[in-house]
Amino acid sequence: MTPAPNTTADRENDQSVTERRAYEAVIERLSKASVDKHWEPYVDIPWDDEDFLIHQDDPRWELPGIDKLGGHAWYRAQTPEVRARIGLWRVATAMKIGLQFENLLKRGLLNYAYRLPNGSPEFRYVYHETIEEGHHGMMFQEFVNRTKLPIKGMPGPLSLLSQITPWIPLISTELFFIFVLGGEDPIDHVQRKALRQGQIQHPLEEVIMRIHIAEEARHISFARHYLRRRVPRMPAYRRFALGIASPIILGIMARIMLSPPGSMIKAFRIPEHVVKEVYVDNPEAAGEIRDSVGRTRELCAELGMTNPIQRGVWKAMGIWAAPARTAGR
Repeated sequence: MTPAPNTTADRENDQSVTERRAYEAVIERLSKASVDKHWEPYVDIPWDDEDFLIHQDDPRWELPGIDKLGGHAWYRAQTPEVRARIGLWRVATAMKIGLQFENLLKRGLLNYAYRLPNGSPEFRYVYHETIEEGHHGMMFQEFVNRTKLPIKGMPGPLSLLSQITPWIPLISTELFFIFVLGGEDPIDHVQRKALRQGQIQHPLEEVIMRIHIAEEARHISFARHYLRRRVPRMPAYRRFALGIASPIILGIMARIMLSPPGSMIKAFRIPEHVVKEVYVDNPEAAGEIRDSVGRTRELCAELGMTNPIQRGVWKAMGIWAAPARTAGR
């Protein structure tokens, strides 16, 4: 007998199976990469080598001229010791905020993994990622401790509010992984740019940054593949809501990661007009924040979450730019 032609339902089912297999293959590759190439902060970083020691007056901590504050006349007028301390303070604060964010991320990942069924390929990878984030937290805190500076990280009210983050996966895993990208993409963008332009002078900062970039690339990849698989399957009303929430989360997270710490401004008595010129009324600073979420913005456009209403939210948050695939239309 001649087999009956495939129906539309058959074809859709075949496509779904193919997509699932491709998705699982990606997760398997990421899990294998976590086994084949990983770092231990107290094995792979020579903390006590003479050249890696942290001294607050080390000129290698000075902000480069390409940095918006580093190129300002007020900063250049400070003594070399003050310039070095300001630069070290900024690096240490970024690491403190990073480890606080990754603390929230680990708790959220474990809440997500808790409900995964037996045989889920995501389970193994999520635990690989949680372990790697734990290592990042240890190396960031070790760095902060060795500066001997009173680094606080997130402002108190924001730190308190952020405690809801680990519970987001119980409501929406898609929203949680947007949050993940909101915390990881901006700092990844800045770190890659700093290394590419040769801005990092201290070897300890450089080795920490390279470890972080290498492992975060896997974390970002997982989040993006997860969203590509899940978002198209969401009901239209939930996808619309996610498209509204995404630019709000991304705009807030990018500013947390890239803005100057208030404690640093207070400690060094940086004049208000300098802060405004460098960070508030500076088109380049606004452009840096907008560019830092570019990859996630492209992903949201790809997933159909940038309709005119949603674009209005992106613009209100100051992070909209026409995606490359739709630019000029």
